[in-house]
Amino acid sequence: MGAGILQLQNIYKSFTQKGQSLSVLEHFSLVIQPGEFISIVGSSGCGKSTLLRLIAGLDNQFQGTVLLGDQPVVGTSLKRGLVFQEHRLLPWLTVTQNIALALNNAPLSEKQKKITIQEHIDLVKLNGFEHAYPHQLSGGMAQRVAIARGLVNRPDILLLDEPFGALDAITRGHLQQELERIWRTEKITMILVTHDIEEAVFLGNRVVVMEPRPGRIRRIISVPQAHPRDRHSPELLAIKREALAEFGELIPEPPIAAKPILQNLKAYRLSW
Repeated sequence: MGAGILQLQNIYKSFTQKGQSLSVLEHFSLVIQPGEFISIVGSSGCGKSTLLRLIAGLDNQFQGTVLLGDQPVVGTSLKRGLVFQEHRLLPWLTVTQNIALALNNAPLSEKQKKITIQEHIDLVKLNGFEHAYPHQLSGGMAQRVAIARGLVNRPDILLLDEPFGALDAITRGHLQQELERIWRTEKITMILVTHDIEEAVFLGNRVVVMEPRPGRIRRIISVPQAHPRDRHSPELLAIKREALAEFGELIPEPPIAAKPILQNLKAYRLSW
């Protein structure tokens, strides 16, 4: 298969807890095409974050195969960026310096690193904050820095583990739109783990619905609407209802416009 295709083949993962084996992922198989945006949703404990760790190469104690472009994923790599729920910026470093940390092992000259860092500061719209420290940034701005740091090595895949989970609703919605813009600009594969069904549907080309203990794919829902999207469109709301139904949750159908009671007075008769 071509470079950049991610294949998860029959993944099994378990942990030992109190002397007993606890199965976290079971019979998990998925093929992700280059440039796709995949959303993974499920209740707590279904193995979503564990799955990202396997793709990132942070955990090799599992059964099955993870392939990226026909090559097994072994250990961490600059080809796979990772953004966590917490921004994890070092408080004593500036925005520029925090992003530069990701380039420590990159085969670039100092001039090339400087240009690349500035390009990614521009990408996440933090121009003017190059020399700001984390305590001088809002939560949303700090998470933009984390996204820039995840992208600065120009990875094949960006893995996002609940990146907006700690933000308020307004900031969260705005950064969802920004992430969509960045994805369309960079044209790389993104895999988002989230509890937010609306977020998953708004961003994803496909929504992978997982069931817990052990984590397995319950269903994959396609979201065919073109980007950029209107999160309030009837099409997206219908897909959101479909996804929520997988968890036993329902949202009401949109109200139907009321019709005039008397469209034609001659059609009605009064009875006494």
